[in-house]
Amino acid sequence: MSVPAATDWPTSPLAAADAAFTALTGEPAPLTLDIGACGVPDAAGSGVMTLPALRDWLLRHPQAYALRDGVWRELIRRARLEGPAWVIAAVGMAMPALRRYAGQLCAGYDGDPDDIDAEILTGFLTALRDRVDLTRDAPYAALCRAAWRAGHRLRLQAGEYTSIADVDHLPGPRTPKVPYGHPDVLVRRAVGLGILDPDDEQPYIDVRLGRRAIEPIAAGLGITVDALRMRLGRIDTRIADALHRGLLTGIASPHAAATLAAQAEHRAATRAGRATTNRPHLGCEAGAAA
Repeated sequence: MSVPAATDWPTSPLAAADAAFTALTGEPAPLTLDIGACGVPDAAGSGVMTLPALRDWLLRHPQAYALRDGVWRELIRRARLEGPAWVIAAVGMAMPALRRYAGQLCAGYDGDPDDIDAEILTGFLTALRDRVDLTRDAPYAALCRAAWRAGHRLRLQAGEYTSIADVDHLPGPRTPKVPYGHPDVLVRRAVGLGILDPDDEQPYIDVRLGRRAIEPIAAGLGITVDALRMRLGRIDTRIADALHRGLLTGIASPHAAATLAAQAEHRAATRAGRATTNRPHLGCEAGAAA
């Protein structure tokens, strides 16, 4: 891998990312992807391809939807679980679209074009890390939309500033709006009532409130993604029921509190039993995890 000298490194964020991708995928040990690992037939004609070759093939075959989705699911999964090299790889694979967006958004822009580049890249990386749901179709399109929206927001903001001299002439009040409630407070109360188990509090906050990617969280818990999805779905149901009954927004009766505590104890015992049963197979929790 040949890395440009510091004095030759591009100042534009997108150009720098492209240079890093070129270095990462160049000889003598270019980064490659096994098409067979993408869960689709070998439509590209080769089991293992360098990333630039694969990118070029996808550009020449814009209607290869199944392969594109499979490739991008694998790229996103690796970027989330296998480190910075695959983050750079994902950015480089999307570079033609990212550069096109930058050119469109910079047309007529009076500010620094590098700022647009940086926002596009930030939007893409945020979606890559946490936002894109790998169970849905067209993950690449979702990444591109996030990148475009981030750059477009900056472009819109360029015309939204008001000078200090004009601020007193603006209509309406200028009092900051009070934020709507705090869902994390309800989650904390749900834990206290036994609706949500303590070990599930942070994963639930990360996925449901923080919109973090589920794959690294499941890996950290030592369970499958499907198992964690099912667990979170059951928590959603319990929280929705508690909200409907007013348990999270009012005072729970002694009977309701005792019932919830008994249900929490039952879940804990069930989960402990499954953990004992599955102990020889570490990292694999039954699909019907508690």
